[in-house]
Amino acid sequence: MLFVCYPRCTTCQKAQKWLDAQGINYELRDIKENNPRYTELKTWYEASGLPLKKFFNTSGLQYKALGLKDKLPNMNEDECLKLLATDGMLVKRPLLVDKNFVLVGFKEPEWHEHVKEQIKE
Repeated sequence: MLFVCYPRCTTCQKAQKWLDAQGINYELRDIKENNPRYTELKTWYEASGLPLKKFFNTSGLQYKALGLKDKLPNMNEDECLKLLATDGMLVKRPLLVDKNFVLVGFKEPEWHEHVKEQIKE
């Protein structure tokens, strides 16, 4: 399982503490140091079943600085994925990626539902 996060993000810290408390094994990846590549983002987006806009960190400074609220509706999927691949700070986090699911953002009930078989009681 891959846990993609920004270590200084409080939501990411909360998610990581939750994973650790559940005894879940994961590979940690700092999204700022190791930005997701276009091919990864495309695969994760398709596997998630979510709209592509859910992959954007809409509360981030970079999102606001680039005026993406107004630009995204006019961009196609390929353009959005290429943009996300340019800067990890544009990507909503944390991401939890497994062969069977991709979770974007931390919602404890949703995460529990997806990892319950791996929780070490």
